[in-house]
Amino acid sequence: MGRAGAIHWGAVSITGNFRENNEDRFLVDAAGRFFLVADGMGGQSAGEQASSLAVELISSRLSSAIDFQKSDSAAVADGMNSAVNYANTEIMALGELDPNCKNMGTTIAFAVSVNNEFHIAGIGDSRVYLLRDHVLQQLTEDHSLTQALVKAGTITAEDAKTHRYRNVLYRYLGTKEGSTRIEPLRIVPQTGDRFLICSDGVSDGTTPAQLQDILTQHTAPQIAAEQLVEAAQAGGSRDNITCVVIAVD
Repeated sequence: MGRAGAIHWGAVSITGNFRENNEDRFLVDAAGRFFLVADGMGGQSAGEQASSLAVELISSRLSSAIDFQKSDSAAVADGMNSAVNYANTEIMALGELDPNCKNMGTTIAFAVSVNNEFHIAGIGDSRVYLLRDHVLQQLTEDHSLTQALVKAGTITAEDAKTHRYRNVLYRYLGTKEGSTRIEPLRIVPQTGDRFLICSDGVSDGTTPAQLQDILTQHTAPQIAAEQLVEAAQAGGSRDNITCVVIAVD
């Protein structure tokens, strides 16, 4: 639980019922400048290393590349891309150098707060949601094969929920595609807004209606985060489960 100015937040990360280790990582800047969730993948401990590297390197580069009081949207986008490219390059390099880290990768979903605006981006299938006026909206787009098929009109959104390729990503950190430029979504926060940043352990074990209900019912972000993780676990999520909830006063 933390607070900075008009925002406060809570976060939870658990291994869950079906995994031996937690490959998810989250990082919240103590000053409330940025919030990150990463979901690692790879054999042995490679996924843990990839997600840890992502949150460490991206947060470090964000701190140095962005003026959190003065940067305009273009400068923030450049800083976010610089951070992602830095982390992607380092994760790819380690994958080449260390046989235990071969083919490791990670998703990243993050929000950056600059001059009273949020800048939202994601790579992979970790997500950022916004609850505003009791309506839930997914702000990021999954980089999964099923989402690509939905966009192409080949399958329906309902088909995608049970499709065999629903967890197969075509873009994540640790590959060339991980450095493809992101275009952050700019959101001017309003009083009462709730932002949710989560790994697919949350979204796979819940429905959008459940997410909306929990975020609406629990105004304290730490309680909301705990309830979201509990609901995902009860809903049969087979992955690590991680979320960060940000509330705007």
